[in-house]
Amino acid sequence: MMKLHRLTLLAAVLAGVAGPALAWVYPEHRDIALLAVEKLDPERKPLFERLWREARVGHEQRLCEHAADTQQGLAPACLDWAALPAIAGDHSCSSKNMLDNALKTDWILVVADVAAQLKLDLARVAVTARPEINVRSQDLLGDVQRLVEDEALRAERVNALRTSDTRLQNADAEYATRAGSNNAHFLLPRPRTEITPRDYAELALGPGAEINAIGVYAWFHLSALQKATRLAAEQLAPAERQALARAMLADEAFAVHFLEDVFASGHVAGAWGDVSQRKGTHDYYNAAGLEVFTWKGGSASMVLMGDAHIRPQDAERAAIAVRVGLEQLIDHAAGRHRPALVAHTPAAPSEPDALDVCKTNVFARREAGLRATPQAFAQLPEVLGPTPVPGLGPGLGSLPRFRAEVGPFIGFVGSADIRRVDGGYDPSVTSSGWVGGADLSLRAGLGLDGVIGESGDGLVFGSVGLRGDSRSSNTLQVSSPALEAVGGASAIRSRFGISTRLRMPFYVIPGDLILASPLYLVSPETYTNMAVTAANGGLIPWQQGWATRFGRFQFVLGRELGATFYGYGMENTTIVPGATPGAEARVVDFKAIHFDLPIVEYRPYRAFDNRQSSAILIQLFAGADVPKSTTVTWPPGAPGVKLETIYTFGVRMIFDWRSYF
Repeated sequence: MMKLHRLTLLAAVLAGVAGPALAWVYPEHRDIALLAVEKLDPERKPLFERLWREARVGHEQRLCEHAADTQQGLAPACLDWAALPAIAGDHSCSSKNMLDNALKTDWILVVADVAAQLKLDLARVAVTARPEINVRSQDLLGDVQRLVEDEALRAERVNALRTSDTRLQNADAEYATRAGSNNAHFLLPRPRTEITPRDYAELALGPGAEINAIGVYAWFHLSALQKATRLAAEQLAPAERQALARAMLADEAFAVHFLEDVFASGHVAGAWGDVSQRKGTHDYYNAAGLEVFTWKGGSASMVLMGDAHIRPQDAERAAIAVRVGLEQLIDHAAGRHRPALVAHTPAAPSEPDALDVCKTNVFARREAGLRATPQAFAQLPEVLGPTPVPGLGPGLGSLPRFRAEVGPFIGFVGSADIRRVDGGYDPSVTSSGWVGGADLSLRAGLGLDGVIGESGDGLVFGSVGLRGDSRSSNTLQVSSPALEAVGGASAIRSRFGISTRLRMPFYVIPGDLILASPLYLVSPETYTNMAVTAANGGLIPWQQGWATRFGRFQFVLGRELGATFYGYGMENTTIVPGATPGAEARVVDFKAIHFDLPIVEYRPYRAFDNRQSSAILIQLFAGADVPKSTTVTWPPGAPGVKLETIYTFGVRMIFDWRSYF
C-alpha cells in the first residue's frame, strides 16, 4: 500500500511539472531586444545609453559597458541590457528576482554561455516548411528525400535544444519548474471578434483578469514608466537616482520578455485548454507557423514561427513593438513626452517590481497611487499596434487545437521478441539456444512528452498481460527411449506466463524517486526539481533521447523492468537426469520468474492525433530466468533437484497504442 501511495505521488508530481512551454529561447529573446535597441533613433539611443551608464554604477563588472553589446560571443563575462529580457520569465519570476539573479549569482553567466552556444547551434539549422508526401506525385522519390532531410533538420534542432536544456537545468535548478501551470507567457484569447486594442488591453490587465503575456507586459511597463516620471521630475541624490534607473530598466526588461513572447506562433494559438491541449497546440504552431493579422488592422497578414524556429523577419517584427515601448520609456525619463501618458508618480518605489508571475494566476488591484489611469491605458494601443491579434477562445471560429502526449492514459501493447538463453535449468545443459516469444498486455500510466523538451522521458506506466514462449533450440542431456523417439527434449519447454511491466524515471539510481517521496512533504520544491531532472535523463543526463533522421534512440537501463511469472496457475515443467547413473529421468514441476531489463530503445515511428498515439519501438534487453518452488512429479519418490538461473539477452519489437483522457 505504501509503495502504491508513493507511485501515485510520483505521478502527481511529474504531472504537475508538465506545464505549458516557455516562448522564445534565450538567444532569440536577446536578439530581439538587441535589434530594438540598435534601431532606436539617433536622439533616443544616446539617452538610453546614459540611463544604462547610471544603472551600471556599482555593478560595472557584471553589467556590460553598452546596453546592447553586438560584439558579445561565447562565454560572456558580463550581461548587457538586451540579455535581461532573456533572463526574465525563464530564469526569474519577477523584475526584482531577475535583477538579483543578474547581479548576485554566478550561475547566470553559465546560462548566458549556454545561450551563446545554442545560438550558434540553431543558426546551422534552417527553418523550412514541412514537406508533404503525395502518393500520386510524379516525384515521389524526391518527396520522400525531402521528408528525410526535414527530419534530419528537426533532429538537429531537437538535439541542440537537448544539450542546452540539460546545461541550463544544471546551472539553474528551477529552470523547468519556474513556469508553473499558468498562462503568463501566452496571449489571452479574445472573447469576441469586435474588440478594440484598448478594450483588449483593459481586459488583459484588469483586476481579476487571468494572467497573460500582454497583461504582464502592461503591468511591468507601467511600473517602469512610473519610475521614469520620477527620474524626470525629481531632484535625487546620485545613489538614489542610480538605483531608480536600475529598477526602471529592470522593470522594462522584464516586461519586454512577455511582449516578445506574443510574437511566437504557439503563444498566439495555445492559450486555453488543459495542459495537454496547451502544450500540443503550442508545439504544433511553433513548428508549422501561423498566419496572423495585427491590431493595426488592414488586410495585410504575416506568418509567425515559434520557439527555436525564429527567422530574421520574426525578430524584426517583434523588435518594432519592443522599440515603441522603449521610446515611451526614454521620453518619460527625459521629460520629453507631451502629453505625458503617465503622470508624475511619487509613490513609484526605487526597487524593481516584485509581482511573482510564476505563482500569480490573476491580477490584483494595484496599490493606491500606482493604479493605471485612463491615460496609462491609452499608451498600450501604440505598443499593441504591430502585435498579432490573438485567436478566439473556445467556441465558433477558434483555431484548431492539438494535444501532446501529456496526462493519464490506458493502452494496448503487443510485442514479439527473440532471446538467447545461456544453458538450461539443469546444470548438465551447457549449450546455448534461442527462445521466441509474444506478449499482449493492457497498460495504464501517465504520459509526459518531455518535461523540458522532446529528448526527455518522464513516462510512468504499469502493465499486465499474457505471454507465450516457444521451446528453446538447445536440448537437454537426457537419454530415454521416449525422448529419443521424439528427437530429444528442449532445455526450456514452450509455455505461457503472466507478464507485468513497470516504467518510471529515476534521479541517480532506479527507484530513488519512490524512496525519496517523503521529501515532498518537507520540501516540495526540492523533490519536484529532482523529479524534473529525472524525467529529463537523471542527474547525469545519460538517458536522454537522441533524435536522428531515422528515429529516436535512448539508453533506458534502470527505467523499465519486466517480470513474467511462469507456473502460476499454468503448467511449467522441465526434465532433468535421474539422481544416479542409469536412473530414470525426472519430471520437475516448478515456478519461475523471468526478469528483463531494457538497455537501449529505438523508436523509428510515432504518431499522435487528438487523443490516441501509436508507436513502434525496438529494445535490446538482458534478463534472468529465476526458478523457484520445484517439485519432482515423476518418478514417484524420486529425490528433489536444484534448478539454475538462466541468463538471457534479446531484442524485442513493440507496438504501443494509447488512448489519453
